[in-house]
Amino acid sequence: MIKIFKTFGGYVEINMTQKGCWINVTQPSAEETQRLSQEFSLPSDLINDILDQDERPRIEFDDDWTLVILRIPVEVLNNGVPFHTIPLGIFMTENFTLTLCMQDNEVLPIGQPSPFRDQYKEITDSINFILRMFLRSGNLYLRYLKQINQMTSLIEQDLEKSIKNKELNKLLKMEKCLVYFITSIKANEIVLAKLRNSKKITSEINEDLLEDAYIENKQALEMAQIYSDIQSGMMDAFASVISNNLNVVMKQLTLISIILMIPTLIASVFGMNVPNFLEQSAFAMPLIIMGSLVLSLTGVYLFRKRQWF
Repeated sequence: MIKIFKTFGGYVEINMTQKGCWINVTQPSAEETQRLSQEFSLPSDLINDILDQDERPRIEFDDDWTLVILRIPVEVLNNGVPFHTIPLGIFMTENFTLTLCMQDNEVLPIGQPSPFRDQYKEITDSINFILRMFLRSGNLYLRYLKQINQMTSLIEQDLEKSIKNKELNKLLKMEKCLVYFITSIKANEIVLAKLRNSKKITSEINEDLLEDAYIENKQALEMAQIYSDIQSGMMDAFASVISNNLNVVMKQLTLISIILMIPTLIASVFGMNVPNFLEQSAFAMPLIIMGSLVLSLTGVYLFRKRQWF
């Protein structure tokens, strides 16, 4: 989908490009990809790079355009891993600024008229726009990290009583999300450092915005590393917990088998086809049952006293 806005803020949508406009492209079709290459004179190989899920963040300069690629977090609902990261490309030319992403996202939602409507400061230039993308991306990383932490806490509660690997697999998927986040945030940090050293940031507003984006990115990286370190330790700890829970279950089943073996043994002895002193007694059956019950309860008492049961 291609949407063209008159300004960076996205307040007014227009049909044709004009100087200073912003073009937001999300999940383009083959025809729209070809249009980007022909109508907007953008390199087709770079367009394909941005649409590659594994593309790394970077900056490229050319006589006619400047390209900035950063990685942003997105939520996934169908593959078990709740979050991963994808590239977002920003082309800057003299006439327009174009953003390109392989799928809809919360940094630049295609269905929202203006992703900057809640901000009171006007977007002054393309560099200011890019820095806002990094700032929004950092805020989104932090929000998703908090959700990962909450989901991990719920998994921990289930793991404490579990003897299966299902919850451990869920925890492993949370760890994969954190690995994706850490790798992408570190790469975004390198791009921010290059922007800082590129001498393209001349205004005081952009300098302050760059500092805010850098701090937000740094905070997201530290949080992701802390959560990752905690989960790495938890993976080992809860693997031992699952093994211990299984041992407890096996011990309980063994004790139950021993208790059930007592009346079975007594019934086997008195059920043998040999003479004994109870074969003529009318109270033989009640006495044997009572004896089996007393011995079984005695076994339960002894096991409970040793805290085995």
